[in-house]
Amino acid sequence: MATQSQSQSAADFYKQLGRMYGMYTGGFLLFVIIVGLLELMKVPNQILGYLFVGFTLLVYAIIGVATRTAQVSEYYVAGRRVPAFYNGMATGADWMSAASFVGMAGTLFLLGYDGLAWVLGWTGGFVLVSILVGPYLRKFGAYTVPDFLAFRFGGNLARFLGVIVLVCCSFTYVTAQVYGTGIIASRFLGMNFEIAVFVGLSGILLCSMLGGMRAVTWTQIAQYIVLIIAYLTPIIILSTQRYGVPIPELTYGQAIADITAREKEMLAKGLSTAAALKPHIEPFINYSPLNFFGIIMCMMVGTASLPHILMRYFTTPSVREARQSVGWSLLFIFLLYFSAPAYAAFSKLEVYTEIIGRDLANLRPWLFTWGELGLIQICGKNAASLQAVADACKAVAGHPGVVRLQDFVINTDVIVLSTPEIAGLPYVISGLVAAGGLAAALSTADGLLLAIANALSHDVYYKMITPLQRTMRTVVVAALFVVIVGFIAVFLTGPSVVHLNATWLPDAVRIGAVPWNWLLLITLVVTLILVVPFWFGATETAKRLVVARVLLLFVAIAAAATASTRPADILAMVGWAFSLAMAGNFPALVMGIWWKRTTTTAAVWGIIAGFSLCIFYLLVTRYFPGFGVAYCGMTSLLNPVTGAPVVDLAKTMAASNAMDSWVAASHPMAGKVGWFNLGNISCGLLGAPLGFLVMYVVSHFTKPPSAEMQAFIDEIRKPRGNTVLEEKTV
Repeated sequence: MATQSQSQSAADFYKQLGRMYGMYTGGFLLFVIIVGLLELMKVPNQILGYLFVGFTLLVYAIIGVATRTAQVSEYYVAGRRVPAFYNGMATGADWMSAASFVGMAGTLFLLGYDGLAWVLGWTGGFVLVSILVGPYLRKFGAYTVPDFLAFRFGGNLARFLGVIVLVCCSFTYVTAQVYGTGIIASRFLGMNFEIAVFVGLSGILLCSMLGGMRAVTWTQIAQYIVLIIAYLTPIIILSTQRYGVPIPELTYGQAIADITAREKEMLAKGLSTAAALKPHIEPFINYSPLNFFGIIMCMMVGTASLPHILMRYFTTPSVREARQSVGWSLLFIFLLYFSAPAYAAFSKLEVYTEIIGRDLANLRPWLFTWGELGLIQICGKNAASLQAVADACKAVAGHPGVVRLQDFVINTDVIVLSTPEIAGLPYVISGLVAAGGLAAALSTADGLLLAIANALSHDVYYKMITPLQRTMRTVVVAALFVVIVGFIAVFLTGPSVVHLNATWLPDAVRIGAVPWNWLLLITLVVTLILVVPFWFGATETAKRLVVARVLLLFVAIAAAATASTRPADILAMVGWAFSLAMAGNFPALVMGIWWKRTTTTAAVWGIIAGFSLCIFYLLVTRYFPGFGVAYCGMTSLLNPVTGAPVVDLAKTMAASNAMDSWVAASHPMAGKVGWFNLGNISCGLLGAPLGFLVMYVVSHFTKPPSAEMQAFIDEIRKPRGNTVLEEKTV
């Protein structure tokens, strides 16, 4: 009887969700239509941009506040009652980051065939999640990935290593998402990039801070609906306009054929040189076969190792629904990834026909908006105005007065956002795409920040610090306090990326130009002042949630501060996150689930060896290339077409800056040296095999796990039965 009642309750809950999100989808489409009518009424584009960004942020904030919670299980795993279908949709939004929504088509635009490595790797990873990892972690009943590592490998050392891996791979990834929100907000809200980053941050915090995983889950479902509508609408319109078929995936082949024909035409008319033109369908002109398949492998295995993705499968009611959820995730991700190559093809075709060959005097005004942000250049200068373009091209000897391919440089992050403007579509479509890009960046940033904050609050504070004796706990807290104060000191003494001049204040109290980093410190101090009085009278459960929320705020501000400095390696950082997760997490998770003989010592040394090698390869090849060449046997990477070294090491090593540390991206050797001609994005190919090898070898020289632990491993492989750690569900 109780089972029937629970089934009926679940069915009613499912129907209620369907009605709610059906009404939400209809309301969003109605909003888009209203904005379109406002455009016809000549309402300024900037106002329309504010409406799109403001409306979507308001909806997400309302969902986030409405789903706030004070229950631990709700905050960490949404009460484990998210149906498979909706969890798949939330996972799709969690996965569809700014890198996917904004960067995927841009990468395919730039790299052509070689860009498919990212599509194949990111999509294939969910197969590994379903087969090797996801359902078994759900059967275990964890709150976090380090939670599983600690139980399986018996102790806080494995937990602590898991936290380190989680923070490293998640922080690099979340910085890229916050950067994406800054690009979108700065373009469509007309504000400085540095301030726009923190505007996006406010949206992220409203979605996740009060309700944790519960709020993030229901917000991500709403965000997925927005982002998938926004992504498909422009290419459906372009496909219909050009070929009369509203299914861009079917007309993709014709677009490729037209691109190839246009490439030949540009060469014939002198609109491009052979050196500047990379044929769209030519393979292995950007990546060697090793690096092409290396990226596929690292993205695939990294997907199955990223903590913010794995924790989504902790929220389903059962192991069975966890498996089903992976299938739904694949479907919802497929809708975007199957369309990304078509988006890139239509974007490139529009650029080749609408921009290349156009007279400089007839450039469209939208181009200068992106040029002011430094994201479009013509003739080597930012295309900030028609006069700036004319002056830059006059300085080029023999320039014909039209835009040539070698003159035009567009940031890959702009491709998706600018395609509606390139194609001359109504501004409402541009605003829709911006709302979709913002939804993609916010949804992934929410999941990543929550993964970091939950690991620090649950694994470090609750599981490692709280059980300590009072004296030891005081020492640990004091040490952490010293470290935090040190970071704040560095942050305050460093350069501020923006100063706010409070001209709106009366002269008597005007504070002048205030460095942004000091305003952030004031925000943190106010937060602590509000938290401290509540802390001493709070229960242990309330303290856990307070710690989680405060840490979420700290991590979010750190990510925004990093993104506001415009790091040059923002796209590479996304790839690094996957390799770091692959090297640090994948061997331990797979061996811990699938080989009962894996021991605690083996797991610890395997994580240390694999993750350390990956970190070493990343840091040395990118920031200390001279050291790598001089002392680590690294050589120049090879040109994938000619096979020649991309760097003349004899010449560059003789230069005065050869042994510089923390070199900029413009350094001649940065990211261009390594072992085995392997790019640093694929460093997981070095770290993960080493991790597996160390775990296998050390396990044979150490005492096997207890019979109880081996029985536990057998139990988590069974699809039926109760959650192994029953207390987790309470």
